[in-house]
Amino acid sequence: MLMNTVNQPKQMVHIQRSISNHWVGDGFPVRTLFSYSDLGQKLSPFLLLDYAGPRDFPPTQARLGVGEHPHRGFETVTIVYSGEVEHRDSSGGGGKIGPGDVQWMTAASGLVHEEFHGSEFARRGGKFEVMQLWVNLPAKDKMAPPAYQAIINNQIPVVTLGNSAGTARVIAGEFAGAKGPARTFTPMQVLDLTLSSNEPFSIPVPENHTTALIVMSGTLLVREANPLRSAEMGVFSLEGQSIEIDGADEVRALLLCGEPIPEPIVGHGPFVMNTQQEIYQAMVDFQAGKMGRLTR
Repeated sequence: MLMNTVNQPKQMVHIQRSISNHWVGDGFPVRTLFSYSDLGQKLSPFLLLDYAGPRDFPPTQARLGVGEHPHRGFETVTIVYSGEVEHRDSSGGGGKIGPGDVQWMTAASGLVHEEFHGSEFARRGGKFEVMQLWVNLPAKDKMAPPAYQAIINNQIPVVTLGNSAGTARVIAGEFAGAKGPARTFTPMQVLDLTLSSNEPFSIPVPENHTTALIVMSGTLLVREANPLRSAEMGVFSLEGQSIEIDGADEVRALLLCGEPIPEPIVGHGPFVMNTQQEIYQAMVDFQAGKMGRLTR
């Protein structure tokens, strides 16, 4: 005999804001919404989120961005909304991504890479807006071989939400019968949302998964909570199977849901491992060239 289940909404328990900007290299004007040093355990498996832009760049012949630097122990996910990003790394991954495209780089055992504005975009100038998310790896996979996934806009399925509230691009995980193209080590959803509705609507999310909703533009009215506005992130309870929305005014947002990784998080700059000894070893390995080098 089947039992009736009640759809319990998740509660928004915290709003995270970032009011200060800093530059990463000379091409990424960044607001860090969270990092592993403050919310890493609470938002596991997600470690860090940098929101770069929106900012208008004048035409230039200069190469704007950040040069060769290392990573170990996690993955970086770069989502382009406006502009272009060119990437290459010591494992052989690389390419150019533009509006709607996603780069999913698995640093794992270690690599070095560089990220710059696309050369064509730099020459013509224009609006630049990018999100970069860091995703943790479980201990058993932190020393896996590096990998690179270039996910093009037309590879990402688009789902229409109920009550004609908007759409969700499914980058990773499964949502409303659609499966995102990103390959992940642990269960998660990464959804790119476009929302506009004067009517209440519901977004289904997994029970007992970390859930965070990042608003880039517009105003989002979460039920029984303060509004979320540009460059603000709502953190939700683990319990519950939906996010209940009372209204959305021209909102662009990123929804993150993931199964927590119940392991220690020890980070130092571009390395995120499980112990201080592993961090020390990462620094030694990088200095010894074991993460590779980029050739000119």
